[in-house]
Amino acid sequence: MKRITILLIALFCNVCFAQERDDSVLLWQRFQQPPDAARPMMRWWWFGPAVTHVELDRQIAAMKAGGFGGFEVQPVYALSTDDPSSGIVNTPYLSDPFLAALRHTSETARASGMRMDVTLGSGWPFGGPHVPITQAAAEIRRVEITIPASASSITLPVMEPGERAVALFLNDARLPLVNGPALDVRPVQQERKACLFVAGRTGQQVKRAAVGAEGFVIDHISSGAVANHLAAVGDRLLSAFDGATKPYAMFSDSLESYGASWTDDLPQEFERRRGYDLLDHLPALFAEGSSGAAVRFDWARTLSELVDERYLKPINAWANQRGTRFRAQVYGLPPPTLSSNALVDLPEGEGADWRRFNSTRWASSAAHIYGRSVVSSETWTWLHSPSWAATPLDLKVEADRHFLQGVNQIIGHGWPYSPPQVAEPGWAFYAAAALNDHNPWYPVMPTVTRYLQRVSAMLREGRPDSAVAIYLPTEDAFADMRPAHASVNEGMRQRFEPNTVGQVLDAGQTFDFIDASAILAGKLTHRLLILPGLTRIDPAAFERIAAWVDNGGWVIATGALPNNAGGLMDGTAGAQKIQQLARRLLEAESKQRVHVVAPESLGATLRSVLEPTVALAASDAAFGFIRRRLENGSLYFIANTGPRPIETRARFAGDNGRGEWWDPVTAERRAAGAGDIAVQLAPYESKLLVFVSGLDQAEPATVHRVAPVLDLSKAWRVQAKGASATPPQPGSSWTDEPKLQHYSGSVTYQRSFVLGKAALTSEARLFLDFGDGTALPDVRQDRPRALLEAPIRDAALVRVNGKDAGAVWMPPWRLDVTSLLRPGKNEIEVVVMNTAINALSARPVSKRLLELRYGPRFREEDQDKIQPAPSGLLRPVKLVRSTSYPVD
Repeated sequence: MKRITILLIALFCNVCFAQERDDSVLLWQRFQQPPDAARPMMRWWWFGPAVTHVELDRQIAAMKAGGFGGFEVQPVYALSTDDPSSGIVNTPYLSDPFLAALRHTSETARASGMRMDVTLGSGWPFGGPHVPITQAAAEIRRVEITIPASASSITLPVMEPGERAVALFLNDARLPLVNGPALDVRPVQQERKACLFVAGRTGQQVKRAAVGAEGFVIDHISSGAVANHLAAVGDRLLSAFDGATKPYAMFSDSLESYGASWTDDLPQEFERRRGYDLLDHLPALFAEGSSGAAVRFDWARTLSELVDERYLKPINAWANQRGTRFRAQVYGLPPPTLSSNALVDLPEGEGADWRRFNSTRWASSAAHIYGRSVVSSETWTWLHSPSWAATPLDLKVEADRHFLQGVNQIIGHGWPYSPPQVAEPGWAFYAAAALNDHNPWYPVMPTVTRYLQRVSAMLREGRPDSAVAIYLPTEDAFADMRPAHASVNEGMRQRFEPNTVGQVLDAGQTFDFIDASAILAGKLTHRLLILPGLTRIDPAAFERIAAWVDNGGWVIATGALPNNAGGLMDGTAGAQKIQQLARRLLEAESKQRVHVVAPESLGATLRSVLEPTVALAASDAAFGFIRRRLENGSLYFIANTGPRPIETRARFAGDNGRGEWWDPVTAERRAAGAGDIAVQLAPYESKLLVFVSGLDQAEPATVHRVAPVLDLSKAWRVQAKGASATPPQPGSSWTDEPKLQHYSGSVTYQRSFVLGKAALTSEARLFLDFGDGTALPDVRQDRPRALLEAPIRDAALVRVNGKDAGAVWMPPWRLDVTSLLRPGKNEIEVVVMNTAINALSARPVSKRLLELRYGPRFREEDQDKIQPAPSGLLRPVKLVRSTSYPVD
């Protein structure tokens, strides 16, 4: 019997090992050949729209050739008046010709294997000519009325369409409103001020609307307004698609309904939900300081509930009923919360600042907490502004900062449709990156997108694995909200100490944001919760937190524990409950499970409580990571987010096996060792570190010693197609030649050299070395870019002896050419491509007639920065030998 038991155990272990090996092999195969669904997408702006079927087909083919997996159609403002003589004609939004273009695009996309999403409107926020004033975005505003001395009546202002007076206050007392232009009051000898509260319309127009899409922004918390928009716009858009070609998703951009703070039935909904009459307390919404905070909390919470119930839920249901999905940026005005992301199929964020609060981590946290396997982000929105200045390295720099926040679907912002008859570089969106094939460096794009695809695919493996959660101070944001700006997410940065997020990251942890709704839904599965200087907290959520601590959870509160509940409805009893729970938690402090510390001590306390997930031998704020837990191990995405190399050692908690470095650019793997692992990252380099068992042994971890072989700086044959002058030799910029200052395109460098047999040894690899970059000073975080003066401006394709050697577009600017070299004569060709900014700098464009025809619908950004940029091979070129030695 004992022998049978041993055999069964052995058999079970063999089966488990075989399963682990199979899982690991499949993981490696998915890394090498990632699924198409992980390809990055592009937001495709249709200007006007002035599109033709032929050019739509050409641009879809160009996107596919560039490695993109799909696009989102977003019709926006015109960039030309109608000009039939040149073939540019703006097609009115939702017209039959527009729908025909949409239908044709869907058919081409399907035939090309491309995903197609469609914006559920034109421009943003949703709205248009179908929105009557009674369904336009609504506001509550305060009007001060002067009552002269001895006056016996108050003259009320004339109401505009869509407006009505809802409350009048005099000496803090609410007066009854009557029909008519005046209200009788008792006369007094002094001048007085009355406050009239008017429920009206913000008047906001759709931003960046296409021709024929102009009109009021909808009331996002009106069921009737949302239903009307879905019928007039949503169903009309979907009529362009048959059952087999439905869009993959319908898209809602960030909510930017400025001043939205009301809806017609808000008083009734408020009383039903909060239990008292909001109209009796309207002055509190406009009060200064903390006065009226409880009423503001109840009002803001009601707005948030209505956004969920009347905007997000109905649109998601509408999309699902029609065979598609709802992708949405769930933040802005009026105020969704983090947990509102649970109501949409595909949550999306934006914002690259991974060391502070932003809407990317807001969306990815919700995705992690609520089990959404894919979370996207609007990426490159303001990349290296102005338009056409962005480089392939810039794309990687920002994308990596989104990956570090848990994003695994890149939505590029974006691809401008441009008619072929428009002068180069063609049309561009007003906001930053223009990333279509009018960029001279576009031939390198497939290499960039393959990198993005591999990382995105790997960040979909397993499950998110963060030990820390940070409670968002949503309740404090509600209590401090005002009608002029009713947003939760935009108030978060003011409520976090500047380095709250940075301290958590520097303590070797990753994290998710969390809120009361998620905690009440049982989503607090982390080991430690941070309460960042809260004043208010939801009583039921706080009670859940206390129970979680009793079951082994840890809390670090900065400043103090919260001492108040949310709103007036909670009353004194709510505040007392919070204070009672706070005392109970402080009793747990003796068990070392609750720590109340100064904000600047957060990081040190976190280190003392939790073992770092990643412990660096030398701390570096540019080092970032995120971990995914696999069935048979773990996977880290690790990135150097700065312009200087990182060389250190790191210990990875709980990963005691031998790790492997997987390079998402080259698709190669190399052993990383175990225990204290050597980490070497070039500027802006990134890698995957994988701990799994069952794979064949990888190449050993090595260090490289580089020695020069040949100086290839001179004697190049240099030519630029269509240029009026010959570009200089490597080491100088094309723009040093006056006739080439405004040249955007490619320059071909060719030369031959002789290589002796002794140089081609099996012990060493030979590389073309284009030099090192130089770190630049940090400037304008709201305009992300690589802060590195590159030796190649801005990308190159290399051929050796007639065969492709690869692309060079990121550090280290070095290419392995060992297998392509031969003894004797060798021929090298380097095709260098710059950006379109040089050509743009010679082409000022007048918008006078365009604005006279359609009005000023946009203002192009950073036009003062349009000037020729250095281009070409800016450093001497060398052939170097790299000899590998085992890592100690």
